Amino acid sequence: MAEAGARLILAFDFGTRRIGVAVGNELLGSARELPPLPARDGIPDWAEVARLVDEWRPDLFVVGLPLNMDDSESVMSTRARKFGKRLYGRFGVPCEMVDERGSTREAKAIAREVGHGGNYRKESVDGIAAVLILEGWFARAEGLPPR
Repeated sequence: MAEAGARLILAFDFGTRRIGVAVGNELLGSARELPPLPARDGIPDWAEVARLVDEWRPDLFVVGLPLNMDDSESVMSTRARKFGKRLYGRFGVPCEMVDERGSTREAKAIAREVGHGGNYRKESVDGIAAVLILEGWFARAEGLPPR
């Protein structure tokens, strides 16, 4: 396992139909989108998650935590936390939850800027949201204000 500052990180934007995925390098502070994982009621194909873990060998998982604007937790927050606990339980890789408020809205805005047609079911922005979640985590780790 790499030491803090040099870790490879897999980030997830939890959803009930799709889970966005991004991979990033803590040393470079950069992240890139990976194909989203299909999910059934929030449950991914764990064999596909295992394939990602085998391919990338992450030192840390980061999972977006969908908090309400008043900082309270929602049903989706509870489900995202459960997903993070399952990641840790299955793969033994530490998992950190990170406030993801606004990431989907920002991901849609970014997608529109590059010509997205607006059908988010057909062309998901979940991977972009996962990148934003990870970039937000990098910024907080560096002591920068959240985006």
